[in-house]
Amino acid sequence: MTEDLKAIYAQAPDIFQRLRQEVDKVMVGQKVAIEQLMIAILAGGHALLESNPGLAKTLLIKTTAMSMGLSFSRIQCTPDLMPADITGTTIIEETDGSKQFRFQPGPIFANIVLTDEINRASPKTQSAMLEAMQEKQVTVGNNTYQLEKPFFVLATQNPIEMEGTFPLPEAQLDRFLLKIFMEYPSFDDELKIMDRYTGNSEPQAQRVITKDEILTLQQLCRDIPISDDLKREAVKLVLATRSWEGVQYGASPRASIGLILTSKARAFLLGRDYVSAEDLHVMSYPILRHRIILSFESERKGLTPDQVITDILKEMKI
Repeated sequence: MTEDLKAIYAQAPDIFQRLRQEVDKVMVGQKVAIEQLMIAILAGGHALLESNPGLAKTLLIKTTAMSMGLSFSRIQCTPDLMPADITGTTIIEETDGSKQFRFQPGPIFANIVLTDEINRASPKTQSAMLEAMQEKQVTVGNNTYQLEKPFFVLATQNPIEMEGTFPLPEAQLDRFLLKIFMEYPSFDDELKIMDRYTGNSEPQAQRVITKDEILTLQQLCRDIPISDDLKREAVKLVLATRSWEGVQYGASPRASIGLILTSKARAFLLGRDYVSAEDLHVMSYPILRHRIILSFESERKGLTPDQVITDILKEMKI
């Protein structure tokens, strides 16, 4: 590790604390969701946020982008949204009497792309995101355009308004590193929200970290050591989802990779230089819940992916 990296590593706990304080200026509660969103960014992955309406999914993503000083764009998904509305298109413009083709970038060309209510976009439009999410590039016509790093797709979806929506295909769900649930606030938190947003001015987050620092922190995160025993436990956990009773399809190898990366990121975020079994246990839920496809009979009985994960963890005694 170079001297510059060592300096950033030593400053990391302070950076994370300042970042969290800045987000807390705007957000009230949602401690778990905020932590998991930061973990996704540290691990360099995309996140899918799900909650009932009005629980500040969009606000959390905008605030995070603002506090990190990253470029931000928003895509409001509707059934008539076209792939070119996301990726961009080639236009013809006239210069000095001659016509030339020029690429007009779409909103996908940003560091943080908020894809609001992603399940309202058609399957054709949803598939336009796949290349960007996996390859960090966009192909329009015969040309390929690289996306600027860091690049994150932070999508939201509403689980209760299903009319006019298109369920995300499994291939796209698998490209989201985490699926994050946001819960209703407690009584005290809701009072704070009411006080904070009924005054003369609403709180605003300020930038506390640079783009280069984020890229460096991502690099340092991957250097966090993890024991071979925990690696084996992670693989056993993912393998168990593929043969568990009531599960039609289990998690892919992306889940194993994601489980290790996010466990390292959580340890780093909490100021530790090693990964513990607790990290593995906590990150199992947001990593696996969208990758476990239950059988029809299990869904009929009211079984949820989180319950399956709980049962597997109990049997494995992680």
